[in-house]
Amino acid sequence: MIRSIATVSLGGTLAEKLTAISAAGFDGIEIFENDLLFFDGSAIDVRRVAADLGLRILLFQPFRDFESGPREKLARNLERAEKKFDLMEQLGADMMLVCSSIAPDSIDNDEIAASDLRQLGERAAQRGIRIAYEALAWGKNVSTWSHAWKIVQAANHPAVGLVVDSFHTLAKDDDYKGIANVPGDRIFFVQLADAPLLKFDLLSWSRHFRCFPAQGALPVMDFVHAVVDSGYSGPLSLEIFNDDFRAAPPRPTATDGMRSLMLIEEQLSADAAPKSPARMLLPPAAPECKGFEFIEFAVDADTRPRLAELFKALGFAEAGIHRSKDVTLFTQGDVHFVLNAEKDSFAHSYFLVHGPSVCALAFRVDDAQRAIERAIRYKAQTFRGRVGPNELVIPAARGLEGSLIYLVDRFGSGGTIYDVDFAPPANPAPATNCGLTGIDHVAQVMPRSALDGSLLFYRSVFGFEAEPLHEMIDPYGLIQSRVVESKNRTIRLPLNASVSPKTTSARFVSTYSGAGVHHIAIATKDIFATMRQMRENKLPLLEIPGGYYDNLAAIHDLPAEVIEDMRQLSILYDRTSSGEFFHAYSQAFDGRFFFEIVERRGEYTGFGAVNASVRLAAQVLTDRDPFALGQLDDMAI
Repeated sequence: MIRSIATVSLGGTLAEKLTAISAAGFDGIEIFENDLLFFDGSAIDVRRVAADLGLRILLFQPFRDFESGPREKLARNLERAEKKFDLMEQLGADMMLVCSSIAPDSIDNDEIAASDLRQLGERAAQRGIRIAYEALAWGKNVSTWSHAWKIVQAANHPAVGLVVDSFHTLAKDDDYKGIANVPGDRIFFVQLADAPLLKFDLLSWSRHFRCFPAQGALPVMDFVHAVVDSGYSGPLSLEIFNDDFRAAPPRPTATDGMRSLMLIEEQLSADAAPKSPARMLLPPAAPECKGFEFIEFAVDADTRPRLAELFKALGFAEAGIHRSKDVTLFTQGDVHFVLNAEKDSFAHSYFLVHGPSVCALAFRVDDAQRAIERAIRYKAQTFRGRVGPNELVIPAARGLEGSLIYLVDRFGSGGTIYDVDFAPPANPAPATNCGLTGIDHVAQVMPRSALDGSLLFYRSVFGFEAEPLHEMIDPYGLIQSRVVESKNRTIRLPLNASVSPKTTSARFVSTYSGAGVHHIAIATKDIFATMRQMRENKLPLLEIPGGYYDNLAAIHDLPAEVIEDMRQLSILYDRTSSGEFFHAYSQAFDGRFFFEIVERRGEYTGFGAVNASVRLAAQVLTDRDPFALGQLDDMAI
């Protein structure tokens, strides 16, 4: 596959875009004329820069409002095309995209359109150039690929072919399956873009909300299968119009684009015949995940005892001291928390930027080496920290905001990483177990501009699946949330973002000085017993307004005494046809992260989204910091 991207997909200057595109590993580009207008140099200079970076200029665009114009304008339009051909010769580009006319004075006549394209193709062929005709979804007379194909056939010129674009096809709900019947050599170029499902006019939707394949909700992969079935073997090119992408640094955006194309390649290879050479291109298989192994917190000398005190209130016991580092292990059930105060470490560097925070997650996987090889293939950065004598080397990839994701395949009855790297504490502090059993999910919060990239990272590197976008109502704006999860749902990561600077999510980002873990949800088999014990342990809980429970009694047939217990223990509730969900929250530690306690009954698989606005409002109302140094022991709860 020839991997291509349009320069309009990235922000920055043209030189910055080309450098980022090359670094991401693309083969070629579609170059937009506007990028040339703002470039401090000639088209020949652009050609030289692209060549030096190993990039081919595969397509020049756009050439607008040409076919079916008023007859008196045809000669001028052909002269306009000749000037573009001059420019293309300087660029070294041999294909020009002609998009269907949106001019109000264009003539609705396919014979005229075909004749115009035939004349244009004849002139282009004399210059060694081909014309690629595309139907804009909002074209005045031609708005579907099938209509454009009829006109290309009628033009009947070897230099005139078809462009098919996933957005223009799928956003209009056009039938893409027929593309498989178009001769592959008559499709000159293929453009790909995904998008969320929005109720916008097509032009606004296209100009502002496109995204890379696997980030949106359109069936782009089905579209690609139809293209491949036609016999097409040319470039697959990303053409993305997105305000967030254009405002972001070009390098990470280009990397995201490459990941999306690699995911498409992986799916195409996986669907190929067993002995097909295409299957040889498959990257290492996505890891089979088996849950969270540990969560690591970056702390210093001041925050470590306060966070350890919080862990104690949650029922965690001090279980180990690292053999060579200033690291402490806390456990309860199958939950493992690590406090890292080591000065010469990644955690310390992370602490200097973000303060007390979750600096690493660890995933249990079936094969850590294969998982890290896949991460490298999908352009994730890897990390290896200092390892003491006889200690384990645990591979890690860099995740959100440079945090780490460790990949652990030593667990269970065969031994754990803690058996090797940790020694029992000499004088462990006493703790009262609260019945926590395992990590249910870990929510991450980020700027809205980082949401799509994070989604693509998890989908490509770990093979996670994504749930549809969900919106939560905060007192100061909307919070968008998408859940990514392993196929067996043993690892679930809600990704939350907000445009408004005043929402709870945005304030967490501000306090964190960047994206990070927002909250950690821990499972219990009896939330009522767990929360009673946490009350006794003086865990500061997020207090829920009484009106919530008054309303709960009106909408659910729960016994009055159960609702009263929930009121006293600040427990929230949700129910579906398949099960029930009880959950409660701690208050935030230093305004950075908090804990959720959950109990699932039956086959409930959600996250209590119906209660999100209640939780967000309660967090807004909670302005005290119960974890300030010296306060916790004195607080009456």
